[in-house]
Amino acid sequence: MAPALPSNEALAAQLELLADLSEILGEDGFRVRAYRTAAARLRETAVSVAQLALDGEAKELPGIGRTIEAKIVEAVEEGEIAALAKRRAEVPDDVPSFLQLPGVGPRTAARIWRELGITTTAGLREAASQGRLRALSGLGEASERKILAALEENPTAARRARGLLGRGLPVVREVVAALAAHPAAVRVSEAGSIRRRRETFRDLDVIAAATDPAALTAFFVELPGVSEVLAHGDTKATVATQQGLRLDLRVVPPESFGSLLQHFTGSKEHNIALREEAVRRGLSVSEYGVTVVDTGETHTFETEEELYAFLGYAFIPPELRESAGELEAAREGRLPALVELADLRGELHCHSSWSSDGKDTIEEMARAARRRGYRFLCVTDHSHALRDGRLHEQWAEIADVDARLRPFRVLRGIEANIRADGTLDVPDDDLASLDWVVASLHTSFDRSPTERILAAIEHPHVDCIGHLTGRRLSRPQRAAGAPVDVERIVAAAAETGTALEINSQPDRLDLRDVHARLAGEAGVPVPVTTDAHSTGALAYAELGVAQARRAWLTREQVLNTRTWAQIAKIRR
Repeated sequence: MAPALPSNEALAAQLELLADLSEILGEDGFRVRAYRTAAARLRETAVSVAQLALDGEAKELPGIGRTIEAKIVEAVEEGEIAALAKRRAEVPDDVPSFLQLPGVGPRTAARIWRELGITTTAGLREAASQGRLRALSGLGEASERKILAALEENPTAARRARGLLGRGLPVVREVVAALAAHPAAVRVSEAGSIRRRRETFRDLDVIAAATDPAALTAFFVELPGVSEVLAHGDTKATVATQQGLRLDLRVVPPESFGSLLQHFTGSKEHNIALREEAVRRGLSVSEYGVTVVDTGETHTFETEEELYAFLGYAFIPPELRESAGELEAAREGRLPALVELADLRGELHCHSSWSSDGKDTIEEMARAARRRGYRFLCVTDHSHALRDGRLHEQWAEIADVDARLRPFRVLRGIEANIRADGTLDVPDDDLASLDWVVASLHTSFDRSPTERILAAIEHPHVDCIGHLTGRRLSRPQRAAGAPVDVERIVAAAAETGTALEINSQPDRLDLRDVHARLAGEAGVPVPVTTDAHSTGALAYAELGVAQARRAWLTREQVLNTRTWAQIAKIRR
């Protein structure tokens, strides 16, 4: 039997490590970005890229090219990319793991190694406990404390990676659709954290009811894209995909589907609270049904609605099942009518080809938004790309597209950068002439971020704060985001009428659900925006709406469920 080809995830991990080591060694930034781009492409590809590379076809994938294809072939044939092996020999083994610590990027990791002579996590922990890290400019005492806390929690600094919602959701939907089309399937649903639309997931869970469970699990393990069967029984199966994702399937009789789906949707905290309340009423809740303790009678449920109703609750949307007051609200009839994707009327933060990283023209973005059923699009290109007269040139193009697409509206906006001193990088006269101004932190996240954001909120021409914390979920050193005082910011935004967006980019989802709920309860306008840099990225709105639902937000609380005329009337 021929040896198994490396999975896309394994290849991507090699490229990511090659990028990390290259950056630690101070190598060319373009090459580093190329490695990271290729790694992302591998993770998004459902078929075996190893096989494509051996067939000479991997270079046809966007972001791959001949050089990366050759490196993939090296990894397949030799077990490791030659350039990676070379750089491994140059960098001490533990140094790349420093990147898993809060606030430690490649340059900081390199300085810890070269300037302090620290090459192990044990040595790093000792240095942090002795206060030696703060000697490096740019770290400081607060950063040192965070590093030490992370190392004490996990001495190896290793963390099991979680996938992004935006990456896992299409995969699980494809699997659910494939299983649902099988003749033995009665009902099939996603479950787990992906069904609750948490921003990240560990594994992807699927629950099914079937007339022939063994036939359905056998079909599941043979699905296209499965790279390895980890477990296979008549009612359970687990597989790994070419993208490095783990999928779990459980199959039950139709009469138990509702109980199992509720149990495996979670969350753990929600289920514990549900069971504890049931015990007080003489009931025992399990994944198989609800048992009356005194009589031993067990009730099974085909749907979650039936289960919740039996227990005395209104149906609780999966996004709310986090033990955050939803059980009490469901029992008392106080659950909100959550915002729906179809409620959105327009886009308030997106980019066109006027931005250096934008892919599509203003007209292409506008037409794509109109196809989604939107009634307006506010173009908010990066301010740094609109200097030297380009801003007014862009306005002329916006006016032209707006006139041709009426009654659909194309509006003049901008994403201004909040500088380190709290000022904006756009003249006030230009800001005053715009329809919509988004102000965002993009640099110096450790330099008084709260005060800078508060200054932007007080600016008379700022309508919205973009991606509040600046977090990047896929980057360990930026996953937490800037250390902002959210309560102060929400209070200031409520007082001034400044909006705080839910940025729907899969790597951001910023505001967090708890922050968005706080903002909504304070009366702050919360638009769901995509920060789209291409027409396809407008679809990220689904992720932002899911975040809004996790934040208990209603249609009325989400700003862009209104038409532009309605928004214009309530602008600050």
